[in-house]
Amino acid sequence: MKMIIGLGNPGKKYEKTRHNIGFLVIDELAKKYGVELNQTKFHALYAIAHTPNGKVLLVKPYTYMNLSGEAVAPLMNYYGVELEDTVVIYDDLDLGTGKLRLRQRGSAGGHNGIKSLIQHFGTQNFNRIRIGISRPPGTMKVPDYVLANFREEEQLDMELAIKKSADACALWLEKPFLEVMNDFNGA
Repeated sequence: MKMIIGLGNPGKKYEKTRHNIGFLVIDELAKKYGVELNQTKFHALYAIAHTPNGKVLLVKPYTYMNLSGEAVAPLMNYYGVELEDTVVIYDDLDLGTGKLRLRQRGSAGGHNGIKSLIQHFGTQNFNRIRIGISRPPGTMKVPDYVLANFREEEQLDMELAIKKSADACALWLEKPFLEVMNDFNGA
């Protein structure tokens, strides 16, 4: 079994914010595989999708971003999912809006959700899809920026990024993550 984790914050007020791009990709995958995220365990909302390439857990940690590892690590243990069989999807301030970057390891880069996962996994070595949201304009503070909705002119880029991220996840169910990285990082 594999696990795809989208990072974000629960609740209506955060639903379409930059920080919730991981949740939006999970929603896209749930739609693609015809499942509803309606199971809860260890402070995570999830579904088990039966795909042509096996079962996959689609996961949204409901601990709020900064505590994501508290939901993900116990769920992985419960289902016996190995770390190499996971992908984490999250927003990245250092990439241009809508740009994707797939990696197999790396630091948290200041992202508190990733810091929490690294702490609970005990390693920085796990598959990830970073989706660019750019840096805040002017003197806007980072927390205000990531918790704001996308501007109208960003919508199309973000919709494409969500679709491409979901496509990358679907391809990962068929072939090694390194091959998926090669396909999507060059695009």
